[in-house]
Amino acid sequence: MQRRLDSFAFAPRSPEAAAASFGHLPQWDLSDLYPAMDSPELRADLEAVAARSAQFEEDYKGKLAALLDGEDAGGQMADVVARYESIEDLLGRLYSFAGLVYSGDTTDPVRAKFYGDVQEKLTDASTHLLFFTLELNRLDDAKMEAALTVPAFAHYRPWIEDVRAEKPYQLDDRVEQLFHEKGVTGRGAWNRLFDETIAGLRFDVGGEILPLEQTLNFFAEPEEEKRRMGAEALAKVFGENLRLFTLVTNTLAKDKEISDRWRGFDDIADSRHLANRVEREVVDALVSSVHAAYPRLAHRYYKLKAKWFGKEKLEYWDRNAPLPKVETRPIGWEEARDTVLGAYSTFSPRMADIARDFFDKSWIDAGVRPGKATGAFAHPTVPSAHPYVLLNYMGKPRDVMTLAHELGHGVHQVLAAPNGALMAPTPLTLAETASVFGEMLTFQRLLAAAPDARARKAMLASKVEDMINTVVRQIAFYTFERRIHTERKNGELTAEKICAIWMEVQSESLGEAIHLGPGYENYWVYIGHFIHSPFYVYAYAFGDCLVNSLYAVYENANEGFAERYLAMLAAGGTKHHSELLKPFGLDARDPAFWQTGLGLIERMIAELEAMEDEA
Repeated sequence: MQRRLDSFAFAPRSPEAAAASFGHLPQWDLSDLYPAMDSPELRADLEAVAARSAQFEEDYKGKLAALLDGEDAGGQMADVVARYESIEDLLGRLYSFAGLVYSGDTTDPVRAKFYGDVQEKLTDASTHLLFFTLELNRLDDAKMEAALTVPAFAHYRPWIEDVRAEKPYQLDDRVEQLFHEKGVTGRGAWNRLFDETIAGLRFDVGGEILPLEQTLNFFAEPEEEKRRMGAEALAKVFGENLRLFTLVTNTLAKDKEISDRWRGFDDIADSRHLANRVEREVVDALVSSVHAAYPRLAHRYYKLKAKWFGKEKLEYWDRNAPLPKVETRPIGWEEARDTVLGAYSTFSPRMADIARDFFDKSWIDAGVRPGKATGAFAHPTVPSAHPYVLLNYMGKPRDVMTLAHELGHGVHQVLAAPNGALMAPTPLTLAETASVFGEMLTFQRLLAAAPDARARKAMLASKVEDMINTVVRQIAFYTFERRIHTERKNGELTAEKICAIWMEVQSESLGEAIHLGPGYENYWVYIGHFIHSPFYVYAYAFGDCLVNSLYAVYENANEGFAERYLAMLAAGGTKHHSELLKPFGLDARDPAFWQTGLGLIERMIAELEAMEDEA
């Protein structure tokens, strides 16, 4: 039965009033990219990238084989790749600026038009570059190896090898061009529809009309009635928009199936594994290990948490609720900043110095505003500039951990930037390692400063919940996606079918101690990763388990660890995960590897069970 949303009254708060207690929340300064949407510099670069891309195609299309046969083949090929990289950097700068401007308010029609127009122009320009990687993959292997003995060209070997890994799945040039050009009106358009719809949703919570981010924040409220009201407001609006989100999901799943079929991928997630440079068997081992650990992790913890709350079962809106009898208070922005920088500095002063730039140079947008993109991210932009971080800071302990997480990405992106536009990007699995490690450093600092046993228990519980959300929940998401994409091959899925799959997967992962009541079946609709990056989510679990193993190495022998860790981040996309983990004595292909990461979560739950009398 749907309860009335006005049965619990409390004072409405505007985003500005809610943020006042957090101190000044920064807004990013994008002028390091471009001064404004209508700036002459941006117009000039749009014209330049179009001209440079067209000229590159004219100069080299159909001529790479001849270059490889000529004198100084390695030197000439290095020059060509360097020129290509320079164009990619400029494209990336323009894409980044347009995307960040749009993220600031996805409901603003001026920004939306600007974003769409820039996307179209850059798609047109980059179409001239499509031939390059396709033609590289048609070159003779032996001749390429000979050219790669030249140091200038050998510099690009990691990128060349990544490009050549795509060779079995590339299509004819004209088909690739069609896929590329139709991206704006195909997948890209559906992504944009999702973003603008989500940003435009409003939720009535006790008479207060709120956007998604502030409504989700009710799950962290100490009062259960507020949590319930927020949850029911979400369920109601999600249900009212179910038809649209079902269409978006069906369309994008079919779009991916068509692309995968044409390219010849055997498994629905193989394209993601290839992009992540991780073997399918490694991911399968991770997934099976986490599935087997559901009872030892989520089921066990939520049963314990229900007991703390004096209940046989927790309602789904209580899953991330703060512990009873634990005082909660808003955490100001300056305190959050000092906490994260202090944790980073204890580990590595250099890491803290890099992170400090984000605060001092206006690289962070932290406040909550109507229309602003939900969630949080660290955008690397391009090596010739610097990253930017977006948050929706609400003064909760989890917001501090989110800050630590995104700054971990940011530090990684800064360190990897010297590899250049082609080799700075890192596969998602290792990218999430840096962010989760930043969280772990911050958590350990907070835990060490806990004033008493009750505070320590609250921190441990919060960390266990974060780890369950990162490992169990994300693998459950991955399982949900696999089922959706598999069943979509047999025809469109109804909203009822998608909701049923969601409930089955969530019930399996969370266990009997969580009551998934009416309305929760709609909660799949707002998960943006399903839309923007199919099968991205396992990277979070990969990163969390890997960080647990890395941190164990750090605790047992931290001499020189920080230097090795920063060197791993600085490698960017130049090395395979096996090579990067070797200095730490870790191997993700070893089945026992995942048990090490999961074992840490189990031990923390056991510690909480031993503290049960403090509840």
